[in-house]
Amino acid sequence: MREKTKLKIGEFSKMMQVTVKTLRHYELKGLLIPDEVDMWTGYRYYSIAQMQRLGIIRGLQRQGFTLEEIKELLEEGAQMPSIDQLTRKIEETERQLQMLTERRDQLLKWIDSHKLIKTMEKFSIQSLPEIIVASHREIISDYSALGPLCVNKIGPEMQRLGCKCPPPGYCFTIEHHQEHRSENIDIEYCEQVEAMDEDSDIIQFKRLPAVAKALCMKHIGPYERFYESYTEAFSYMEEQGYKVAGHPRTCYIDGVWNQEDPERWLSIIQIPIE
Repeated sequence: MREKTKLKIGEFSKMMQVTVKTLRHYELKGLLIPDEVDMWTGYRYYSIAQMQRLGIIRGLQRQGFTLEEIKELLEEGAQMPSIDQLTRKIEETERQLQMLTERRDQLLKWIDSHKLIKTMEKFSIQSLPEIIVASHREIISDYSALGPLCVNKIGPEMQRLGCKCPPPGYCFTIEHHQEHRSENIDIEYCEQVEAMDEDSDIIQFKRLPAVAKALCMKHIGPYERFYESYTEAFSYMEEQGYKVAGHPRTCYIDGVWNQEDPERWLSIIQIPIE
């Protein structure tokens, strides 16, 4: 009888291009038990048939099967998954692909946002002229409620009142609470108009005095990240020796009304300074 070929674990490792650590892990999982273990030396020996079994294991791993799934399949005596098993793995792979695609797209948007910010002048000092505004003050649940408030309530009411807004348009918000809030935000929305009209239950008209000097900073991204720009703006003010001289304004250029992607919303933070 021809003697069966036996390979020590190191030899088997080299030929199959897999580490000894991995082979021991497969053994621990019950996937690839050595064909023979010398009771005196503890040496592990592998057979030619186990080369074939290892090839199956590695092939299935490359196709996304877990070690538990592979063990179950091999214990059933199969060397290939069934059509049902392959179909489930395809569906799982498609879900993972969608998740990874969404993650990639989000990362690309962040890169675009950072590039756009870098191409813009971050800070500028400007004067803000005296203006007439149509204003609406309300406590909103959170920042995400601001867009629907403008689109569904303030905008239609201004249209009903016949408000005329000078181009290119200037709208901003002022927060009236004394500390940061992520919910129940006391916010006033103001939009520049050409004339003082009669107040309604929703809209009040007022004249805002000029601001001699304001630090202006562009913010690109969703409103929940305003804190990042405020942190940078106040650090800059401290470096330059400026002090706050009035309520900061948040001016909205691009938002939910014309840009679906929050990562591309453009706002300008305007902080009166002295």
